[in-house]
Amino acid sequence: MKTQAAALLLVIGLSGGLVACETATPYQPMNPHSGVYGGFSDQRLDADHYRVSFAGNSVTSRSTVENYLLYRAADLTVKAGYDWFETVDNHTDKQQTTYTDSIGPWGYGAFDPYWSVWGPDYGWRGFWGGPYWDPSFQTTTVQRYEATTNILMGHGAKPENPRAFDAHQVLTNLGPHIVLPK
Repeated sequence: MKTQAAALLLVIGLSGGLVACETATPYQPMNPHSGVYGGFSDQRLDADHYRVSFAGNSVTSRSTVENYLLYRAADLTVKAGYDWFETVDNHTDKQQTTYTDSIGPWGYGAFDPYWSVWGPDYGWRGFWGGPYWDPSFQTTTVQRYEATTNILMGHGAKPENPRAFDAHQVLTNLGPHIVLPK
């Protein structure tokens, strides 16, 4: 019995350690086969317009996702031979999922019995629990952000528009904060 409890604690500890080691999505192309969730993607719409997206995993903050999106737009603009870009339409979506698990007397995922009971006033009813049931719950909320924008690219001086960015300045200013994959 002690061996089973020790093995269960070891599995729980290793699982918690793996979750703790998860890092934010690096600045990388979106690749479902990379083993890391998230990254950037872009699609050319016409000669001067692109749609750019960046998706982060559950430990990537909203501000990081939005900064990586701007950095990708600037990087794409410079590589295409342009000087500035304007965000035409942009938005950030938050995906949130909440999980609730009961915790039994022997730890996570333990035996939680289910009984059916009959009474003359209410008929058959089922309930969770028993003499060894701990009615505590573990609730986990996972959030992921994805930002998308359509950009218009241009040559020469940046227009006087609050949605227009000098691509070279964006690369210079955000570059030190961009984390590349290892």
